[in-house]
Amino acid sequence: MKRGLLIVLSGPSGVGKGTVCRSLQARMPGLRLSVSATTRQPRPGEIDGRDYYFISDAQFQRLLAEGAFLEWARVHGCHYGTLKDKVAEVLASGSDLLLEIDIQGAEQVRRLMPEAVTIFMAPPSMAALEQRIIGRGTEDAQKIRQRLETARQEMKAYRSYEYLVVNDEVEATAALLASIIQSEKCRVSRGARPPLQEVNEV
Repeated sequence: MKRGLLIVLSGPSGVGKGTVCRSLQARMPGLRLSVSATTRQPRPGEIDGRDYYFISDAQFQRLLAEGAFLEWARVHGCHYGTLKDKVAEVLASGSDLLLEIDIQGAEQVRRLMPEAVTIFMAPPSMAALEQRIIGRGTEDAQKIRQRLETARQEMKAYRSYEYLVVNDEVEATAALLASIIQSEKCRVSRGARPPLQEVNEV
């Protein structure tokens, strides 16, 4: 069975990664979305085990000490991490896996799994990003300012990624991501080969 492709997607908070990922999965039903563990509180509508694994600080520290995370980071006072065994299980099954993680986590994955495809998602402008964060209605004015300042710093990391996409319109962005993934799966360096017996025997 051919091993699945690991895709890493990063971008500042509020850029619309979650919305785009849902649209992308509708286009590519076989694509699996990684579920991260986090110590932050659930937002309205979020479900444990579907959106995140919501765990305590003590649980997170225990898993960290056990080396259970492929990547982890502390963001806005909360911890986030991707469990190694969950990633290995999906890729071994032949399914492609999308990790929606921050730039700190992406750097860790890049070191441990250099074959991963890395994509940075940017907003069309900082003003548009501010309006998206305000529109969520989940943060007060102080947290919004904090997120915008963090976003300005995170934007500088885009050069470390293989691909850059601007999320101006959700469906168009999802279509672009799907094209990137399909192109990567056709790379000869990733094992792509024609299904012709005559060629395969040469």
